[in-house]
Amino acid sequence: MTSRLPPLDDLHAFALVAETVSLTRAAARLNVSQPAISKRIQSLEARLGVALVARRANRIVLTEAGARYASALAEGFSLLQGATEALLRPPAGSLRVRAYTTWALRWLIPRLPNYYRLQSDHSVEVTTSLLPVDFASDPVDVAVRMGAASSPVPGATRLHRYTVSPFASPAVAAALGGQFAEATLLLSLARPRDWISWGAATGTALPGRTVAFESTSLAIQAAIEGIGVVIAAPMLVEEDVRDGRLVALAGPPVATEDYYWLLLPPGRVRPEAVMFSGWLLHEMSLQAAAG
Repeated sequence: MTSRLPPLDDLHAFALVAETVSLTRAAARLNVSQPAISKRIQSLEARLGVALVARRANRIVLTEAGARYASALAEGFSLLQGATEALLRPPAGSLRVRAYTTWALRWLIPRLPNYYRLQSDHSVEVTTSLLPVDFASDPVDVAVRMGAASSPVPGATRLHRYTVSPFASPAVAAALGGQFAEATLLLSLARPRDWISWGAATGTALPGRTVAFESTSLAIQAAIEGIGVVIAAPMLVEEDVRDGRLVALAGPPVATEDYYWLLLPPGRVRPEAVMFSGWLLHEMSLQAAAG
């Protein structure tokens, strides 16, 4: 069935003219020229076959039909606005955190019970992505990203320098006896140069056998299963080391050029995001003091 509904642009223009009782102010709201607004109103009137506005010397007024139509349109646009906001609004009380999969899985999630013990007003919605966050379009309240020493965006807070060290299962570590010549190196495709950086910094000659995985988390699990030696940040495997699933194979970790950064949206920040950020910085400081 053919729709008799006029173009939405024409309806919106008329609704704004009715609201502001001014072609000039309506044009400014839509960032178009006054003649463009007049043309839209004329097009709407022609389509409907009804006069909606009457032009006086220095002003416009709504006709009786125009006033009735404007009232119905205002209600309709209000419903559309409410439906759109409801669609984009996060669940009540939910704090939306964007991070990397490995960091979220191995560092954040084990500590979330600590956060919930501090507050019970809101839940945390964790999503993961390797892509840069765009606060203008992404539904994110707090983001943890990785970047070089300089701030990735204005106002970002440096959390932790990314350091790496080799780890293996106890059985693999015992078989290697501290030598890497016979080791199978496990690495993440997201960080393909960590082994090279570690070898150069420590003067260690590395074998050519490598097995690559999509993420550091998968590479760590492969090390736990005894497939080889993984290069990873100690902060990501501390629970595995503590529980004996992995052991460190070398001395102090090697610092990379990267840092974890805490990002908040520009402008007004939700109180929940401020609370979460403070807790995150506190947890990071505790780990730095312990390490």
